[in-house]
Amino acid sequence: MNGIHDMGGMHGFGSIAAEAHEPVFHEPWEARMFGLGRAMTSPSGSTIDRGRYLRELMPPIAYLGWTYYEHWYFATALSLLQAGMITMDELRSGHAAPGSPKRNDAARPEDLDRQFKTLGNFAREAASAPRFAAGQPVKARIMHPTGHTRLPRYARGKLGVVHRWHGAHVFPDTSARGEGERPGHLYTVMFTARELWGEDAAPADKVCLDLWESYLEPA
Repeated sequence: MNGIHDMGGMHGFGSIAAEAHEPVFHEPWEARMFGLGRAMTSPSGSTIDRGRYLRELMPPIAYLGWTYYEHWYFATALSLLQAGMITMDELRSGHAAPGSPKRNDAARPEDLDRQFKTLGNFAREAASAPRFAAGQPVKARIMHPTGHTRLPRYARGKLGVVHRWHGAHVFPDTSARGEGERPGHLYTVMFTARELWGEDAAPADKVCLDLWESYLEPA
């Protein structure tokens, strides 16, 4: 199908088969995991970028074979273990260790609506003028950062055109490593499918990626 698509990640793992009439949750434990992940007391410094980075620490066979909410469980458990908020024995048993201090900082029902509406805002004040403008040709840098990044491998070194400027947003690479927000200008960059994958790609297809300014250079 021709048109404009929005995608990320890595290619080369085959097509994604859509499940007809797919339920929101396939098993009751998935709904429980969703609730725990959203309402639990998170370790200091937790961000959505940190959560993505923790999922990327999964062994490849697990990352590719586990379900979506199994990924959530892994990242949630690892974050709590790293912060010293739980022990491995407590995780295995599902019970607090005898004599462990009681916590009283769980999210309250009356706070959840506010949390869900405010915690997802990543726009920030820009400290400088944007380097690029809509319609300007750009090139995704060839870079191999350590840890989490939102620049897909398949786009590195490829030519595109700035489709839209979104202002400054939290920089995910540093946010994931606990190095602060370091806001940077964010752009939607449009690439042709053939630029990304060669002449075998559909000639009219386009791919839009949301990319930070530090990922880009003038074409």
